[in-house]
Formats: sequence, structure tokens, C-alpha cells
Amino acid sequence: MTWKWAVAFFLGGLGQATAQAPTPSSSSLQGPLALAQPRWGASSFTPDTSRLTRRLPLLAGGLALSYTGSIYLLGQAWYTGERTKFHWFNDLPEWKQMDKAGHFWGAFHESRGAVDMLRWAGLSDRKAIWYGGFVGFLLQSPIELLDGRDPEYGASATDLAANFLGSVGVIGQQLAWNEIRIMPKYSFHTTRYARLRPNVLGKSLGEQYLKDYNGQTYWLCVDVGAWRFAESRWPRWLQPAIGYGAQQMVYNDRNTNRALGLSAYRQFYLSLDVDLRRIPTRSKLLRRVFYVASIFHLPAPALEWNPRRGFVGHALYY
Repeated sequence: MTWKWAVAFFLGGLGQATAQAPTPSSSSLQGPLALAQPRWGASSFTPDTSRLTRRLPLLAGGLALSYTGSIYLLGQAWYTGERTKFHWFNDLPEWKQMDKAGHFWGAFHESRGAVDMLRWAGLSDRKAIWYGGFVGFLLQSPIELLDGRDPEYGASATDLAANFLGSVGVIGQQLAWNEIRIMPKYSFHTTRYARLRPNVLGKSLGEQYLKDYNGQTYWLCVDVGAWRFAESRWPRWLQPAIGYGAQQMVYNDRNTNRALGLSAYRQFYLSLDVDLRRIPTRSKLLRRVFYVASIFHLPAPALEWNPRRGFVGHALYY
């Protein structure tokens, strides 16, 4: 459901804004993550017990307080109608699975932020990866309990699966490379469809940003420079990106959608992305800004393919 995207965005941004991974040497870094770290999850630093004692309670308390408050406010603001017995609902066919991409994206970045926060708190790499890696799944999945008692929705097994895969995507990469080399990202542009059903797709720009799946694109950006040969000059901040989106989704019911002259279809993109984490800077503030902003795909030229028009070029795609 669209509101879960908002929760994922809030919690993911919260985690990343406070995360800063500890490092063995400041001279080996460009941003909050090391550019070259040992393979197979080898610990890159010795846990600092004094730092662990100081920072871990603060981190755990802040996360618990913010998450509890978020769930409470969500329950008060969204689930205001009658409640029913807990039930399941299969929403997999809806919205061309764009909401599943959102669940994956949200859980991934919540887990990514949690791993780096635990490193910042002083845990070893191995413990930070396993303890923090499933945070995205643990944060998002309890929301299904609220959905499961709403007569208009229902708990979704495929939402849980997308949450799980998002967390596993972080754990797998951290264990293999001790860093993130394949990053899911998000971009958005306004569409004409929101005004056809503003109560669902959003009335204001802020609501459309969260609710209008027609304007959302999810990307996988690959750090090909991490696998480069020694003589290669490919910059690690420049990455190829594969995107996925969909159009003409106003109603999930096909006949209702067709009554408006619309028929939903998928879109696939090939583009480039700038990984802000790899931009060299001595500013701690900029490193943190770049870290949080790295969840978004920046506007860039793109080649689109869709079953309606075939290949379409975009001089600048948002």
C-alpha cells in the first residue's frame, strides 16, 4: 500500500542521517563507507568497548522511541475506521508490483543505515552486519499486523517477502564485499494521472511523491568500479543504472481503468547514476548529506523500453 512507502522513507532516512561507519584510517575513505575493504566480511577494525558502552544505549533508545512513536501516530492517523479480525490479502497483482519495489527499497536502506549505525556504535563488522542487517525487515513487517485488521486491506505475504529480500540484499553484499556495490535507488516525476484520482494518488506534490506510482522509478545502480582492473580509470562515482516503472495506473481494476481510456504497462530504463558517497570531501556535514541523498537516483539521460512505444530516448530523466 502507498502509505507504507512513506513509513519506509521516514525510517530509512532516520537511520541513514545518524549513521557513520567507523573506519580503521580516515585517509582510506571518501565518504562514510570505505572504498576498499577486505572481502568475505573480515573485520576492518577492532571494536571499541568504551565507544560501544557510550553509543549503543543512545542508539537503541533513540531508535525504539522514534519507531514506537511512528507506529502510534500511524495507527492514530491512518487506521481510524472499524477493525476486523486479522486476515490476509493478496495484493501482488496490483500496481504492477511497484509497491513491492518500494518495500524492497525501504527495507534495504533501513538495514543499510542500521549496519552503519552499529559500526558507528562500536560493534565489529560481523555483528553489525547480522544484527543490523535484518532491521529493515523487523521495522517494516509489524505494520502488516495493522493492515491485517483493516477491512479495506489485509496483511500481505508478498510485502513481507519484499521486506525480507531488502534486508537480505544488504547482508549478502556486506558478507561478500564488506560494502554495498549494488544500490537500489528511487526517483520521481509528476504525472497527469494524480488529478484523475487525487484521493488515492495524491492531492499535493508531497502526497504524489509518496502515492503516485506512475511517477515513481526504482533503480539498481551498480558500482562497476569495485570490480575494475588495476589499470582501469573508470571512476567509482559513475555507475550504470537499470530502472523499473509503470504508467496509466489509476485503478487496479482493469475495466475501470479502461473506462478512462487507460491500460497499465511497464517501463524499463538504462541510465547512469552518480554515487554521492564516492565524492571526495573533507566536510563531515557533506559526507552525511551525500550518504542520505545516495538513496535517490539523480536526473540523467536514459534509454527507455516499453511494450507500447518500444525504445524511447530521454535527454534528462527524473
